[in-house]
Amino acid sequence: MNDELSIREAQAIVDKWIQTIGVRYFNELTNTAILMEEVGEVARIMARRYGEQSEKESDKGQDLGDEFADVLFVLICLANQTGINLEEALKKNLEKKTVRDAQRHLSNDKLKP
Repeated sequence: MNDELSIREAQAIVDKWIQTIGVRYFNELTNTAILMEEVGEVARIMARRYGEQSEKESDKGQDLGDEFADVLFVLICLANQTGINLEEALKKNLEKKTVRDAQRHLSNDKLKP
């Protein structure tokens, strides 16, 4: 059984969820604000679990994977609303980075072990 989910499939599933359970999409500006809020929740966990801030007792039960999924969900909502095919956008972005950064990181002394 293959439980993998393509980005295209994820966009369709989120759209169906919005249309049936979520009633409708929040407007793009509201979803952008929600995205920032969700990214902030990821940042809080990262700063306290992996960074130098101490982790509060209330932070210890936070599921980082669930917070990443919240970010992805809202990002997919925004892509759906604005007509962006995230699979194609990611492919193009990786091609751009591959050309632009072909030697850049290899020659960066800061990245050498």
